[in-house]
Amino acid sequence: MTTPVGDTSRPITVAVIDDHDVVHAGVEAWCAEADPPIALVGSFTTPTAFLARFPDLPGTVDVVLLDLQIDGNKPEFETLRTLCHAGQRVVVYSHLVADEVILTCLDIGAVSYLAKTEGKRHLIDAVHAAHTSTPYVAPRMAKALLNDTQLGRTNLSEREKEVLIAWFQTESKDLVGKRLYISPTTVRTHLQRARAKYANVGRPAPTKSALLARAIEDGLLSLNDLT
Repeated sequence: MTTPVGDTSRPITVAVIDDHDVVHAGVEAWCAEADPPIALVGSFTTPTAFLARFPDLPGTVDVVLLDLQIDGNKPEFETLRTLCHAGQRVVVYSHLVADEVILTCLDIGAVSYLAKTEGKRHLIDAVHAAHTSTPYVAPRMAKALLNDTQLGRTNLSEREKEVLIAWFQTESKDLVGKRLYISPTTVRTHLQRARAKYANVGRPAPTKSALLARAIEDGLLSLNDLT
């Protein structure tokens, strides 16, 4: 059973999912010094390993600290969705700092988002806050929320995302059309709409390479997906 919100009778329990040993060691050391206390109950290098150890979510883990990008792959949005939909409280802890990535994680259900550059105090405060009804907003998350209010979001449709990814993985719009069973003209239309949406939020992508950079920034795919 998870600790009831606001219960201080025992330490908050935390599990870390991250593919870097140094992160596990650092989080363990920080948690050992936390007040109120935080107990690290598991360190995992993949989401699969975590789910194998804790199949019944939220179970005995109060807060999961999730690295969004494992082994250089595209962001683990589906893992985050699985955890959040099961009722698990998740703090995303990542080097990815694009507004779209942060806002997508919050939309999915993460209770907070921390950049790995934000340090010990923010991580401890975020874990403590995740165990209460009070949200914790670290500086990079705050900036993303402010930009969302000021500029709006790209809000690519699922079909536009599919077309973009297929285009980056193939050599022509004709091949994209064959893969997705749509005409080359429809492919071109989706690409034009995606470019227009990026331009409208102040992130123009006039070339294929520029559009690829935007897609990687927003977590639609990783360099591993192109090999």
